[in-house]
Amino acid sequence: MMGPDEVEAMAAEIAALLGDRLHLRGATLADKLARGRRLLPRRVRREAACLAAAAEAARHPRLRLRLDAGRIARAHAVCRGYLQPLGQAARRRRIAASILTGVALAVFAAGLIVVGFVAWQGTG
Repeated sequence: MMGPDEVEAMAAEIAALLGDRLHLRGATLADKLARGRRLLPRRVRREAACLAAAAEAARHPRLRLRLDAGRIARAHAVCRGYLQPLGQAARRRRIAASILTGVALAVFAAGLIVVGFVAWQGTG
């Protein structure tokens, strides 16, 4: 059985990672999730919501008895596994690769249009 302090610590860690990695503001994990809904994949968002609900339930003595320690630990592991590797350098590399891919696709499409136009006009 998990104590309320352990659940609160897990939720606080995920909230801190959301603040650090995704620059989300808010006092609690639930507040940060409400602000950054689209920034997280569905699975991670679902697990983070489970962790936020568990942190809220851990404050109440009767609800604390219904908490599933395995589920909470799994939710924490999923959220941490997604958020921890995200660094600013990796995010910048991903954004730069996305921009370069878009530029390369635009140049390729423009080249195809030019070649198609020249072929359509013919040589004589």
